[in-house]
Order: sequence, then C-alpha cells, then structure tokens
Amino acid sequence: MTVAEPEIRADIVVLRWPAERTARDRLAREGKPRLLLVAPDSDPPEGQDCLEDWIRFPADDRDVAARLRALELRASHHQSRPETDDCGRLTFNGNWVALSPIEQRLVAALANRFGEVVSREELLAAGWPNEKPSDTALRVHLTRLRKELEPLHLQIATVRGFGHVMQEAPVGPAAAASYASSR
Repeated sequence: MTVAEPEIRADIVVLRWPAERTARDRLAREGKPRLLLVAPDSDPPEGQDCLEDWIRFPADDRDVAARLRALELRASHHQSRPETDDCGRLTFNGNWVALSPIEQRLVAALANRFGEVVSREELLAAGWPNEKPSDTALRVHLTRLRKELEPLHLQIATVRGFGHVMQEAPVGPAAAASYASSR
C-alpha cells in the first residue's frame, strides 16, 4: 500500500507517523479514529487511546486492512459525547432533540462533563446565570429533561448529596428497571 495523502476510510484517518504528528494530535483532541503508518526508523507514539492504532510501514495490505477493521469496530463502540448547538438542539449519536433555553444551559453543563457528577450549585448557576432559582425549579427542569433525553438513550441520574450526572442509558430490561429506580 502506498500512501501519498492521508486517506479516510469509514471516518478513520490514515496518517504518516511522525511526519503528521500535528494532524494526529488535532484528531486525538477531536476524538477521531486514526491509523498511524509508523516510519521504519521511528518509534510509535505512546498512549492508550482506543481510537488510535498503528502499524509499521511498509506493511502488507492485508495487515493494514485488519488494523482498519479492528479500529472501526472499536470506534463504533466508543462512547461519543452529547453536544449542544446555537439552535437549541442536543445531538447524540446522530439524533437530536430540541431544548428550551434553560434546558440547553443545563444540558450544556452536564454534557461538558459527560459521565461526571455536576453539583446542584453548578447546575443552578448554569441554568439561571442572573437569578437565584429554587431547588424546585431545578428538579422540575431535570424531570422534564429526563423524559426529553430518553429518545437519545441518555439519562440524568441523581447522585444524592453530590449532584447529577448525564450518561448513556443502559440497554435491556434489567437496565430499564435500574434506570427507573435512579430517577
């Protein structure tokens, strides 16, 4: 396989290492899958990113294809982060829901720390930056958000005494029962 320019296969970018180090670093920050073709006289990069793989070049086309297939599989199971936009939408795994301005601010705070606990105080400040709302207002909006996020397979769980966490909802009957009890 001869590579003159980076090629893209199923959203996987193939780069030369170390010549395209800057592009690799940018793609890593963006969470994009990448296969590095390591120069014969270079060491491969260090790291444990499941969205990156490498093979020493020159390599047999079958070996490169096998690395690409494995990387595609890992990337398909890699958890993406929800994102909000300026139009009031929350997007996750190719689907979206519309949000009110307060919901958008709350979701942005939760999505920015996806999988991590966000305190009640941080959510109150994010949802109502120029006001002092009650805890009841926050609870009402979180209850609405939980229902709105269901089609995206996202959930907002309460971590008693600490705050709330947005995460991907588990799948299956046992997970549904567990999700219902976390609300």
